[in-house]
Amino acid sequence: MMSRSLSGEATPQEREQLMEELKHQSILLQQYEMMRRMWEGQNEAAKPAQPGPVEAARISRILQLSAAEQAAQQTEAAVTVPARVTRLLHRQKLYGKVALAAGLLLGLFGAAYWYKTAHTTAPSNEIIAKRGSKTRTILPDGSTVWLNAGSRIQYEPGFNGAVREVTLQGEAFFDVVKIPSRPFIVHAGEINIKVLGTAFDVKSYDEDKTIETTLIRGLVQITRAGGQQQAPILLHPHQKIVLPRKDIDGTVANAGKPAGAAMPAGRLARIIPIDSSMKEDVRVETSWVYNRLEFRGDRFNELAHKLERWYNIDIHFEDDAAQELSFNGSLENETMEQAFTELAAAVPFQFKISNNEVYIRSADKPVPGVTHR
Repeated sequence: MMSRSLSGEATPQEREQLMEELKHQSILLQQYEMMRRMWEGQNEAAKPAQPGPVEAARISRILQLSAAEQAAQQTEAAVTVPARVTRLLHRQKLYGKVALAAGLLLGLFGAAYWYKTAHTTAPSNEIIAKRGSKTRTILPDGSTVWLNAGSRIQYEPGFNGAVREVTLQGEAFFDVVKIPSRPFIVHAGEINIKVLGTAFDVKSYDEDKTIETTLIRGLVQITRAGGQQQAPILLHPHQKIVLPRKDIDGTVANAGKPAGAAMPAGRLARIIPIDSSMKEDVRVETSWVYNRLEFRGDRFNELAHKLERWYNIDIHFEDDAAQELSFNGSLENETMEQAFTELAAAVPFQFKISNNEVYIRSADKPVPGVTHR
């Protein structure tokens, strides 16, 4: 059923049935994610050279097993079996059949993937969440990553080296499986974040002036990327560090502690405590994982970047004064027009929507044409 879903041959009922099983079977979900990435890689990659006799025999055997399993499923109703066996088959869980097919298909994809990587130079794996969407994926080591809109991560094929490394552009929430012998490192802009097993959020969009890391549990070490290595900044649970994107080396002012010198004196790096009593779905730093956009004191030009990614739109300011307006609130299920209508009701301004373009002016400078408040 997983192969039919990936190839687009599954019926809506089959897809719904599979998604329901994946919700309750974490192992099957991981298998499905691995199959999806392998499937996409096979479709996009160029055809490799002809395999040698040993590899061809292995792949042929896997294909035979897969074909036999598919034929058995198609003719199952016409086969006469003893009553006792029939009763046992009827008592099987659906995920047992899915697991059997997954094992065969994973073997097939694994052989093809092994052959491709053995004969070609494979590029880094890449997972993308386009503007207006979010995605969740499971890495080969079992770690879970949520990608916010307009974000992407890259990691080397296999992901089985001494160090698990991920490069991030945008925002992601990581829930990392603890493997002490294989540290997990996130490269985000000008910083590297090293963890062993933890849950944390990293926000590193190119258009933002700062890079933010928020730690929920565990311990992370933050160092400067490249150049002379300095003592790492240690981040503890329920703390957020905010660093300028450029020239990030700076004095660390740790809330509740004396200022340290983990990085050379220069531009300020701030460590801010976050309220541990708040639920993660209402925290500004993690609410997006729960499909909520929270903002506290954001100037309009800052909020605009979030809205552009959230709704896949482009915002244009017609005057400087509108960019300085400040907003507090949250958005969850609102349409784009509903969102701007609610924002304008809270802090007056004028706006016009034309397809995916939004034009904004101060309240005393209305936009020509159709306007809303």
